[in-house]
Amino acid sequence: MTSDTLRKILVAGAAVAALSIGACKKADAPAASEAAADSTAAAASDAGMAASTAMAASSMAADASAAAASK
Repeated sequence: MTSDTLRKILVAGAAVAALSIGACKKADAPAASEAAADSTAAAASDAGMAASTAMAASSMAADASAAAASK
């Protein structure tokens, strides 16, 4: 698999994980629903940041690999 394919799989996995976390939360009261929504948004944000970092690392690794191959 290429790094692009792996990157897409990682991003899709992070999105599915964030959605499943949000879907599994049980709301007891409206205040709990708001807290769960905030928690889900924070988890999605963290997942997005992790995916972004992983994409940057993958891109840097691909660049390093291409540079090593050209020598």
